[in-house]
Amino acid sequence: MADKLSISAEKRTEFGKGAARRVRRADKIPAVLYGHGGDPIHLTLPGHETMMALKHTNAVLTLAVEGGEDHLALVKDVQRDPIKRTIEHVDLVVIIKGEKVIVDIAVHVEGQAAPETIVTTDYTEISVETDATSIPQSFVVSVEGLEAGTQILAGAVELPEGVTLVTDPEALLVNVRESISEEALEAELAEAEADAGIEHEEPESDEAAEGDEAAAEGDEAKSEDA
Repeated sequence: MADKLSISAEKRTEFGKGAARRVRRADKIPAVLYGHGGDPIHLTLPGHETMMALKHTNAVLTLAVEGGEDHLALVKDVQRDPIKRTIEHVDLVVIIKGEKVIVDIAVHVEGQAAPETIVTTDYTEISVETDATSIPQSFVVSVEGLEAGTQILAGAVELPEGVTLVTDPEALLVNVRESISEEALEAELAEAEADAGIEHEEPESDEAAEGDEAAAEGDEAKSEDA
């Protein structure tokens, strides 16, 4: 289940790009907390503690806001610098114990399928509805020994009690296919190139190459005699 971490937060009174830059220079992170009909609360979170907390998917935080009451919050969105990957801003949504939330949970594939097969993954996560304070970290499906032609659908994932699948149960998660030999792969490539009208020049034979070389030497000799 998702870890519940406690973080101290300060209320923010300055806004705009300049104020946000000053917050980041102080090794802190701008954030906003919203939900349940209340006004958004603009916060400043401690940089290191927040970064460590956000290593957990669907992190649930207990925010101890200065001068106010604690808030239980689910991390909804994390904005990062596209180059440095540092955290620019965090969106948090208020949650209440006992309420349900819809979240995306990672699906991990484990095991070895049967020999001469290829395992492809169409979806790496599924959406579920679960208790806000008991969010699973991930789900696991096994392909151990599965033969070519086997498919694992979203509805086959084992869910803990109280967790309901939101993703279409018929959604294909994992497909076990027969591996393609090198000869078959080359044949498919050749067929695709033929369909596209791509032609390759035939390689020159050794005899033709020797003839061209002899002719070139003869032309060179004539030039020297002249």
